[in-house]
Amino acid sequence: MENKRLCIIGSGPSGMASMIAFSKARAAGESIPEIVCYEKQSSPGGLWNYTWRTGLDAHGEPVHNSMYKQLFSNTPKECIELVDYTFQDHFGKPVGSYPPRESLYKYVMARFKKHQCEEWIRCNTSVKNVSFDEETKKFTVLARALESETEVTEQFDYVTVACGHFSTPYIPNIDGFQSFQGRVVHAHDVRNAQEFKNQRVLVVGSSYSAEDIGSMAWKNGATEVVISMRNTSTWSYKWPEHISTKSLLTKVEGETIHFQDGS
Repeated sequence: MENKRLCIIGSGPSGMASMIAFSKARAAGESIPEIVCYEKQSSPGGLWNYTWRTGLDAHGEPVHNSMYKQLFSNTPKECIELVDYTFQDHFGKPVGSYPPRESLYKYVMARFKKHQCEEWIRCNTSVKNVSFDEETKKFTVLARALESETEVTEQFDYVTVACGHFSTPYIPNIDGFQSFQGRVVHAHDVRNAQEFKNQRVLVVGSSYSAEDIGSMAWKNGATEVVISMRNTSTWSYKWPEHISTKSLLTKVEGETIHFQDGS
């Protein structure tokens, strides 16, 4: 791969895994391409790199991150443990199966730093366009250096897109939302469950984020949590007091919520 160039977009877990693979190859005496990793945030870590910001970041860029402060892994650590860097290697002792956000961030970052790949990362740089020339067989990557507000154009032989694809929230158009007196927020923009203290909270959805946010709101002082879903048999949990499930939300009238089952 002499004189070849590789662009990696994003330095979250996937981008870091790519860089670590090349670092290992280099350590084994193999020839590797010149690597440039563009990272929009101020440091690597991807979604595990928690930020309090929502909407736009300090440079006016859309916030890609959906991480909330009190998140715990919803996958057992035994299923996500990295083969060349175990949780025992990192913590030096047994830990619970569902680590909190901070522990997982420190774990993936410690493995990354162990392989000394940070020299390849250009932080605060947002990729704006990637094009491919059939004649030259080269990729042209247009990026913006956010701190200097300058554009950078470079050519590469390979491009790895490792920036994820779940970053644009979708809020359905429910009749009455426009006149609702409370706050309507997508899970993407939830950062701290303590904001729901002493509030009655309606969570719409039945997947991981709904369960997480509903439970976190209750643990952090919400007076009541109602979880609305298409199929109420989806979850058969024995919920704590003041958490209940309802059928699908159909409309809102003032502060009154109507559900599909007529309640």
